[in-house]
Amino acid sequence: MQKEKLRLLRKRKGYTQKDVADAIATDVSNYSRKESGDVRIIKDEWEKIAKFLNVSVDEIYEEDEPKVIVNNEHPVFNDNAVSTGVMTQFNSISTSVIQNLQEYIGLLKKEIDRLNEEVQELKKK
Repeated sequence: MQKEKLRLLRKRKGYTQKDVADAIATDVSNYSRKESGDVRIIKDEWEKIAKFLNVSVDEIYEEDEPKVIVNNEHPVFNDNAVSTGVMTQFNSISTSVIQNLQEYIGLLKKEIDRLNEEVQELKKK
């Protein structure tokens, strides 16, 4: 979910995404993903952003929506309400990182299949 309140206030005050990224000690691409809602903004970052923009956290804060990421037919819920076991680990990993890893795993599986076929062909010779 896009952080519209944050984005509008940042622009109204004349700041770039790089300005805010510097204020929370991250790179501009990571901040951009935070503002677009792809990466979660943690409480400490909300406070730093509010201080930088000289506003209260309430003026810019917007809840994150739960997301479902399907990995080989096993759903993983990225929901702040989940607080036990393996699911807690996923709360701190960005959606885009998980999706990139899932794509990479898919590529690796294809490569394994290709190599297994090559091994079978070599065994025939």
